[in-house]
Amino acid sequence: MNISKNVLIKGGLVALLVVGVAGWKLSSAGKDVPAAQPPAAAKPALTVVTVTLQPAQWTQTLSANGSVLAWQEAVIGAEVSGVRIADVRVSVGDTVSRGQVLATLATDTLQAADSETLAAVKENEALLADASANAARSRKLAEAGFISAQQLQQVQTQEQTARARLEVQRAKHQSSALRLAQGSITAPDSGVISARTATVGTLTQPGAELFRLIRQGRLEWHAELTAEELLQIRPGIKVELASAQGRTVEGVVRAVAPAVNPQTRYGQVLVELPRDCGLLAGMFVRGEFQLSQQDKPLWSLPQSALVMRSGAAYVLTVDGASRVRERKVTVGQRHDDRVEITGGLERDTPVVASGSAFLVDGDVVRVAPAAKPAAGVPAK
Repeated sequence: MNISKNVLIKGGLVALLVVGVAGWKLSSAGKDVPAAQPPAAAKPALTVVTVTLQPAQWTQTLSANGSVLAWQEAVIGAEVSGVRIADVRVSVGDTVSRGQVLATLATDTLQAADSETLAAVKENEALLADASANAARSRKLAEAGFISAQQLQQVQTQEQTARARLEVQRAKHQSSALRLAQGSITAPDSGVISARTATVGTLTQPGAELFRLIRQGRLEWHAELTAEELLQIRPGIKVELASAQGRTVEGVVRAVAPAVNPQTRYGQVLVELPRDCGLLAGMFVRGEFQLSQQDKPLWSLPQSALVMRSGAAYVLTVDGASRVRERKVTVGQRHDDRVEITGGLERDTPVVASGSAFLVDGDVVRVAPAAKPAAGVPAK
């Protein structure tokens, strides 16, 4: 009896539990389910200013590297050898004029040799005078028949021999006088002393260099160009070089090499420089040849709009959804802070003006309006 009563109680509890669960499910099913939320809008990565291609007319230029050299350099040495240098009057960097004494030699031995040859000349002059007098007397005696023709010929031969000896001594005296005059080493032309090896007390050697002179102080820039570039250069074209002081030096093309070096495939262009150019011989500088004005305008962008990667140039364009798109472009010549774009971009396509390095393809940006020029300042 008790067992039956317990079974009934347990069955009732299970039934109540089933009914409660079913009622909870029905009440939950009756409630409204919230709708799915839309995705959040992308946040702009950066605020940028856009630019488009702008027309420009630049002077065509051609850049090249080269060395500054002397127009002509004279090597000065002593014309007599084995003579001691007594005095050196100039140094490197001095400006000299034509005929100016650069150094003097010890001329004691040269003066002694000159005096000796001069004495020999006077001696032979006396011998010639005596031989001439004997020949004159012998001719009169031969006419009178007092001496034979053979004796007359001997006297005349002695006269000719004395005259020849006198000529030899005169030539020796001229040589010794010239050596004495060469005791002063002079400048063959006006210019600037670029090197000096002369030292007081040293003996002169045949062919040894004592001074090096930049003739007339003129310098030239020897530019190295390829064969294709040489064809664009003509004498008279202006060239701009950067001096050591940071200022621009203007030169003029003097000559163009008619051939290129078969090993390097480069040819030289000689550019004449002004006297006060501020450059030094031996400097390696870069210059630009001013070729001509272009017939039609080119299209350019600011240098800051370009991103260089792996040797190629890229820009970031902005589409209608304010997303940036990377685009590869072809660049041409450069002028100040602008670069010519020769391909890969349409003229009215907006391009990020600066800060492209901080963006990647697909970023959303906020396009800021272009800044208005201040009052009285014209817009570019």
